[in-house]
Amino acid sequence: MKYLFSVLFFIIVGCQKEAESSALLIDEEACPTHALPVVYIDTNDIPIDSKEDYVEGTIEIMGAGNLESLAEQSMKIKGRGNSTWWLGETWGKKPYQVKFNDKTAILGMPEDKKWVMLAELSDKSLIRNKIARDLSHMSDLEYTPRLEYVALMLNEQPQGIYLIGQKAEASDNRVKIGDDGYLIEIDNYDRIDPEDVFFISEAFTTVFPSSVFNIKEPSLEYGSDKYLAIENHIKAFESVLFSTEFDNPNTGYETYIDVDSFIDWFLVNEISKTVDAKVYSSIYFSYVPGNKIKMGPVWDFDLSFGNVDYDDPQYFEGFWVKENPWIKRLFDDPAFEQRVRDKFTSNYYNKRSEILEKIDCHASYIDASQKINYAIWGTLGIRVWPNPVWFDTYQEEVNYLKSWLSDRIDWLNYNL
Repeated sequence: MKYLFSVLFFIIVGCQKEAESSALLIDEEACPTHALPVVYIDTNDIPIDSKEDYVEGTIEIMGAGNLESLAEQSMKIKGRGNSTWWLGETWGKKPYQVKFNDKTAILGMPEDKKWVMLAELSDKSLIRNKIARDLSHMSDLEYTPRLEYVALMLNEQPQGIYLIGQKAEASDNRVKIGDDGYLIEIDNYDRIDPEDVFFISEAFTTVFPSSVFNIKEPSLEYGSDKYLAIENHIKAFESVLFSTEFDNPNTGYETYIDVDSFIDWFLVNEISKTVDAKVYSSIYFSYVPGNKIKMGPVWDFDLSFGNVDYDDPQYFEGFWVKENPWIKRLFDDPAFEQRVRDKFTSNYYNKRSEILEKIDCHASYIDASQKINYAIWGTLGIRVWPNPVWFDTYQEEVNYLKSWLSDRIDWLNYNL
């Protein structure tokens, strides 16, 4: 039984993709046309119902195309996410985190112990997280978490399409902070766990009172030398940033930050109009003493590209992430504003056709698999929080994403 689904899956997907590649003349290297890899996870039918407690089990991956297989081995798995976890508990398709005993490479991605599995439940296109990573790869950000599409089998039950990939965490193959650096997430107090250690930024709490700067790595104690070092450094940076001489090239903000990383992070999040990236959560930056503050990595794009009904990011018009307190102040410097404009034009506006083709590429690649996914979960044509619109067919979902993004790029080109 273990490989029955795989055989059927490869027959269905392989035949359809062969026909599609002949008709569309898709470049295999730029746009894969093979079947999706299949991930088998077995927990001996023990449910995965906690974000805190791991469940023991095994994992095996049947590769496809140039994505290699992984022999069966032990691992642990638990739930992950915030709104995505709540949605998963409601609908049944949950997001997960897998942890290996030793660092392990997966599907061509560099080895590490922890891997995320994104369910993509509210994103009916199944593409938003993927295209956001594409936008990030088109930038000069130092690290962009990689993701690969897979079909998941959990305890011999098909779960449809997932994205498996790297975490936003410090590691030799991820965010490089060395022995002395810090990885910080700007988050909100309601999402803080008891073991988290954080400090407050007046610039952010003035705009969003629940804002906290959560020190993700390393593990620190309140009041320790390292804790005070990062807190004082951020306060010193903000003091300069909001001073009258903030744009002085010798003593101003440029002495504290890697400006290109701020521009790249801003553009990826502003183009996608990511609802959380203004002040709320998943805003990552790193700092290594002796170096400059670097924004990134980009993260969490379920509620982006118009897929949110409770705030302005539903609409392609209007700035959003530009109201982030740091970014808003940086735009007071005409030189910074011009650098943003230049990079937007060269990296995104001039490559709009390429970006939209990437969406078509992803949609073509997973087309047969999405049919299986929606046969399992039945969410097409039904509102899943927080969809502002929903459609009866997968192609309509893809068309909406493309139309929204194209309009967004046009609006930014006119208004930046």
